[in-house]
Order: sequence, then structure tokens, then C-alpha cells
Amino acid sequence: MAYTLNVDVEAFRDSPVGELVPITGEDARSSRRYDHYAFVPAPLPKTVNLNQRTYKLLSEADRALGALNARILLLPNPGLLVRPALTKEAVATSALEGTFAPLSEVLEAEYVDERKQSAEVREVQNYIRAAQRGLKLIEELPICVRLIAELQRMLVLRTRGDMYDAGQLRQRQVCIGDRGQGIEDARFVPPPPGELLEHGVRDWETWLNADDDLPLLVKAALSHYQFEALHPFSDGNGRIGRLIITLQLMVAGALEHPILNLSPWLEPRRPAYLDHLLRVSQTGDFDPWVSFFAEAVAARADAAATTIVHLLEVRQTFQDRLRQDGAKGMVLDLAGNLIGYPVLDVQDAVRLHGVTYPAANAAIAKLVKLGILREVTGRPYGRLFACDEVYGVIARY
Repeated sequence: MAYTLNVDVEAFRDSPVGELVPITGEDARSSRRYDHYAFVPAPLPKTVNLNQRTYKLLSEADRALGALNARILLLPNPGLLVRPALTKEAVATSALEGTFAPLSEVLEAEYVDERKQSAEVREVQNYIRAAQRGLKLIEELPICVRLIAELQRMLVLRTRGDMYDAGQLRQRQVCIGDRGQGIEDARFVPPPPGELLEHGVRDWETWLNADDDLPLLVKAALSHYQFEALHPFSDGNGRIGRLIITLQLMVAGALEHPILNLSPWLEPRRPAYLDHLLRVSQTGDFDPWVSFFAEAVAARADAAATTIVHLLEVRQTFQDRLRQDGAKGMVLDLAGNLIGYPVLDVQDAVRLHGVTYPAANAAIAKLVKLGILREVTGRPYGRLFACDEVYGVIARY
């Protein structure tokens, strides 16, 4: 994460949730020797003091999350919504780290030769692949260092973060601050590599998987803080940390499908988000951060529910229009599946519906004729088709 404020080391001196340790070395950013301090967070608590307003916000977030999950379970094919939801999260979580890629380009990226993709689009695509892998891995593994290390390696593959220690706990000192600033000017310096970091990550893993009485959203909020404070990898900690939230909710059964995406809410509130995490380290007061986190969950659960309603309305409109035109069978099915495939090619239709290429091509031609799909490549081969109405809903919420 790139912070914009420098904070004096003294702000962490009396922290009740961690300690400062001296560090020395050569700063890779400035090639200067440094004598400074790193903050080592203490193990997370088994209980946490929260005020009544925060408990109210947590209750509202729980209700919104439950309502979203109930709505998802009523859908005939909820898996259709996973693809656009992950894509929306990928774009926003990457933007939080300074990597910006248009949603439309990311949706089209899987149909474009990687060599022709921008570096930004490749990074966002990496997040989608890592998230999909994470959803598979939690069927077999708890959320653990082995799991997140594999996801981090996938996330940074062939990017500027693909360093010698990719896929493992970092082996060098990092700092959190503006690009080009040295460690002594950083806003936050996480634990040094080696024993302190390894112990911290092991404690975090044990705490995360322990059976305790902490409410799920409180546990997710505290876990996220600790992960970011430890900063266990050389790159990608913010994106992996936010992905872990989704995986936690999935493992706990609070979400049947990864439809909730928090980053579109956090991105426009980035300074507040980063400040809340920093102030926990300085003050030991988790309450403001948990309150902020609960607001994010409630807002995005409501937005996801609204997205589902509007996507279903769009699908119904398509099918009504087709029936009025006398369409039936595979064309209706294809139109129904556009809520999960706002961009597709003929081969997608073949694979999704188990039909021949000519049949899929004819169905797409029908949807183009009725204005439901639009051809976007302008060429006779390797054509791509976009559904503007579905894309509009996904981009709006």
C-alpha cells in the first residue's frame, strides 16, 4: 500500500498492541544505510472492546450479509454472478494499490493475447486467477500460510512484484510510504524478515483458525489489520489481505458464493481506510477500524443485492423481447446467461450450451439483430460480443 503521510516513530512508542524493534541495513530505494525502527504487532486478542454504535453497525452488516446470501440462494444459477463480481473486485482492489485498468478492458482481456495486454490489465487478470485458485484451495485447506503464499505467487507473476521471494514470506525489509521514499521517511515499517515475521505470521494463522466467540465480522476486521501490519510478502499484501476477507466469509458459511466485493467501497475512501489501519497500531483501539469495516460490509452487501435485482430485471427484459420475436430454446438460454458473460465469443456459447458452432453463431446473430449484443472487434474472425445493458449494471454498483 502506498501511504501519503509520514508519521514519526514516537507515535508507535507507547502502542499497547505491538513494539518497536531497531533495524539497520541498506535501503534499496535510496541506496543509503539506515538505522531505524520497525513495528512488530503483538498477537491478536481473544476479546476486543467495542462501543454500542459499533455493535449496531455490525448487526446491520450481519443482516445485510444474510439478506444477500439468501437472495443468492434463490437464484437458479448463482454461479453466473461470480465472474462479474470477481472482475469488479479485481479492478477496484488493484486501483487501491495504484494499478488502474478499465473494467471493459479487463472483461475483454481473456480473449486478447497476453502480449497485447497492458501491464495494468495483466496485473488485474492475475488477481482474478489468484481469487479463483483461492476459492478452490479453501475446499481442501484452511486459510494458512501455504495457501496465501501460493496466491501471492500467482498475483505477482510476470509483474514488477515478481521478485526472488515471490510465493514465500519476504526475505527483505519493506516499508510503506510514497514510491521513492526511503525507510526512514516511511509512514509505517512492518516487522523485519526472519524470526519475528515468521512468528507473527504463525500466530496470525493460529488465531485466524481458532474456535472462539468473536463475531465473524469482528474476526475478519482484526485479521485484516494484523495481516497488513505484518506485511508478510514483498508485494501484493493489500490485495491478498482483502481477498482473505472473502475467503473467511466463504469458509464460515456467511457467503455461498463470492459475490461480496469490498474494494469498490474502500477505494474512494482510501485515505480513511489506511488511516484506520495505522491508528490501530498507534493506539491499540480497534473500535474505529471495526466500525469502518462494518460500514463497508453493509454497504457492499446492499449494493450486491441491488446488482442482482437489476441483472435479473435485464435478463427478464431480454427473454420477453425474444419471446415476442418468436425465439425459443438455446437463444433464450444464451440471453439468460449474459448476466454472467457481458463479453463473450462464439466458443463461449458452444461451451456453455453444448451446441455446435453454427448453432451458437446463429443464436448470437439473433441477439445482435435485436440489439441485445454488440460486436466489438469489427473483424470477420475472432469476433467478440458485448452486452451493454449487463455491463452497465455491473459498472454502476
